This record gives sequence, C-alpha cells and structure tokens, in this order.
Amino acid sequence: MDGRITRRLLMMSTVVAAIATPVLTPAALAVAVPDLPWPAANEIVRNTKLPSFPDKNFDATAYGAKGDNKTDNTEAFRKAIAACNAAGGGHVIVPRGTYVTGAIHLLSNVDFHLEDGVLLKFSGDASKFPTVLTRYEGIECMNRSPMVYAYKQTNIAITGRGTLDAGATGSWNKGSDRSYLESLVAKGTPPEKRVVPGSGKNMRSTFIEPYSCDTVLIQGVTLKNPKFWQIHPTLCKNVTVDDVHTDPSTAANNTDACDPESCDHVVISNSDLGAHDDNVAIKSGRDEDGRRLNVPCQNIVVVNCRMNGNWGAITCGSEQTGGIRNVYGYKLNCVNATKFALYVKSNTKRGGFSQNINLDSVSGVFARAFVYVTTTYNSQTGNNVPKFGPFVISNSSCTKASKVLDVSGLPQEHVKGLEVRDSKFNGVGSTTNTVKNVDGLKFTNVTANGKPMTK
Repeated sequence: MDGRITRRLLMMSTVVAAIATPVLTPAALAVAVPDLPWPAANEIVRNTKLPSFPDKNFDATAYGAKGDNKTDNTEAFRKAIAACNAAGGGHVIVPRGTYVTGAIHLLSNVDFHLEDGVLLKFSGDASKFPTVLTRYEGIECMNRSPMVYAYKQTNIAITGRGTLDAGATGSWNKGSDRSYLESLVAKGTPPEKRVVPGSGKNMRSTFIEPYSCDTVLIQGVTLKNPKFWQIHPTLCKNVTVDDVHTDPSTAANNTDACDPESCDHVVISNSDLGAHDDNVAIKSGRDEDGRRLNVPCQNIVVVNCRMNGNWGAITCGSEQTGGIRNVYGYKLNCVNATKFALYVKSNTKRGGFSQNINLDSVSGVFARAFVYVTTTYNSQTGNNVPKFGPFVISNSSCTKASKVLDVSGLPQEHVKGLEVRDSKFNGVGSTTNTVKNVDGLKFTNVTANGKPMTK
C-alpha cells in the first residue's frame, strides 16, 4: 500500500473460552486503510465505528453443530448465537468442516467467526429461511430471509476465512416479480402486509443483509454461488466490509458484489469484488416506496479493491430515490471488461440525487465509457427530476474504453459540475465525448490516446 497507513484496530480476544471445550480464538484483526486524497473521506473512515466484543468464545459444536456435510445446523447455530448474546456477547466459533444450514440470524454483540476451512452450505429447503422484513430492489416487503441476516441489532460481525455457498438455494431462491410489489405500493399496502411467500409470486433473497443495524463488520469471508445481491446492508450505520471475496463466476444475473442501501458511514476496503453485474452499487429506495422512507445513502468510502464485475465499478442507482451523496472511490483496479468506472442512473420517475461523487486512482479496461451518467434510465418518466453533480475524476487511467465521458443531464436540470484532472486514457475508441446539459465541465492535464482532452 502506498502512503502512510491508518489502522483502525478491532482487537479480538486471546483469553480463555467461555465454555468448557477449548477453541481457537480469532487472531487480532485490523482494518488497514491508506490516507485518502480527500480530508472528508479520511474523516468518514475515522468516524465509521468498528464493533468490539467481550473476550468470550462459544464453540458452535458445543451447541450441536456438526461439520459433516449432512447435519442440519440451523438450530445449533441459532442456539450458539443466542447463548453468546445472552452472556453479553463474544465470538461464536465455527471450527473447520462443512456445515449445512438454513438462515443465520445475528444478534447484538455477536461475532460469528468462521475458521479457515469452514464451508457453510445454505439449504435448498425453503422452510429454513423464515419470512423477514427486507427490501427487494428498493421496495420494502416481507420475503424469505437472506442467508445471513440481522434486524435492528448493534455491534455485530461475520469474520474469518470461511466460505459461504448459496448454490443449493437455487431450488427456491429465484424470481423477479417486482411488479407485484409495485402494485401493492400503489394500493397503499404497508410493508408488513407485502408478503411474498405464498403470494404466488417469487423474488430472490440477498446473501448477507444487516437491516436497520448499527456497527457492522463483514471481514475475511468468501461468498460463492449467489443468486442475487451478495452483500446488502440496508438502513444501517457504521458498516465496514473488509477483505471479502465475492463471486464473479456465477451465471446468475444481478449478483452485485456490495449494495449499501440507505446507509450512513460505510467503508468497503481491501476486497476482491466479483459480480455478474455491478461491483459496488449504491442505492436508496425505489420510486414511491423510496420517497416514503426518504433515507439517503451517504458517506461511502471504497478503497483498495479489485473489481471483477461486468457493469459499474462504482454505480449510483438506479434505486436512488432517497438520494446518494459523499462517495469516495480510491485505488480501484478493474479487471476484464467492466463497462463503466462510474455509472450513475436515474430518471424522472425515480428522482433522487447523486451529489459529490469522487474517484481517484481508478484504472482498468472499460467496455463502454469511463463515466456514464444518464437521467433517462429505462425510459421511465414522471415528475421527480433527479439532481446530479458534482462529479470529480482524478489520477485515473484506462488501457481501453469506447469513450471517456458519456454524461447527459436534463434540459430542466443540468448536471452541476463535472471535472477530470491528471488522468491518462489510452485505447479510447472515440475521443469525442458525449456531454449534454452539463454545467462546469473542466479538464486539467487530461489526455486521451496521448492528446490533450478539451471541451
């Protein structure tokens, strides 16, 4: 890592376990974030709280868990998490083995720690995933539980070198009948009565989803075979996603790597983000239901990540009705053919805003434009004009792109600020940018195919 390293330390215990059976305690973990080129981004990192846990360990096998690739461990994990929570918190340790399980619901002050060599195989039995409050593509509803879920909990974590595999959930985890939810919203049906299971409609469940939680850490784990969005913190504060590995190989659509939605203070760092869609997709609700809640997603830092998804490295929307602001992406390496480094999308039905979005030291191969901003996404129209800008790109590069900028505001609402500086774009198919209804366009020391880029 270049530059001075700022370490936010999460110290985990090295003392005696809280139960009779000795287990290995997690080593001291650290979240390492370099100094960022924006004072405001450094302030976000400093102010994003990390969880801490009592020096107590709870071996999941003492509660009946068996890593034999056949035992249903849903109840054993529930008991271990409940015992840890009741004792004031600590670490639930899952030792090496292959564990079949249903949904895992985290409780306050619990670190669910997967040792190296752990494989969690989530069940194909839909009954193991109870109905919970969630958000499906920006609309609140009652749907089958995500694989790992928490609701209104504080100080929680899932850590370790284990792997979580959702492949078997494909038997039930399918469907995209969002229009059904939209019809319920139009009727004024409250979220608790928008029940998907048993409705004859199907909508997928996300992989890891803390919902209305505060102080969350997801660290070290690997996700495999997702069926929908992989990490989806929703309506949360103080979220850290560090050193995670998400799956780019799945053929399933919409498997974004990380989708913070209506969250405040999120740090995504040191991760290998693979996806069959966006790498980081920042969201804040859809249309009328998004306006009902009206909670922005804000104060987001994405740093030192490898991006291996086929759409946006950093995407804002399209579910951004509550708005998005104060986003900082630094040292992001996009591999293979990511379509856009920055992809911002809304329309006059969705509304919302994307403001103060900043990328620095982003590099890679981009199948389309380095920056793509559209205010007419999916040609949907209404009376809610999105407000975009400023956007700033600095110290960035590409080895291939169709063009550098494809940015269009609306005649009645221009993009308010677009600046590119100190950047070199090579392999550009067309050096003629598409820029419409943009105020404050500025290039400083920018080249495309070795020639200065100007307005």
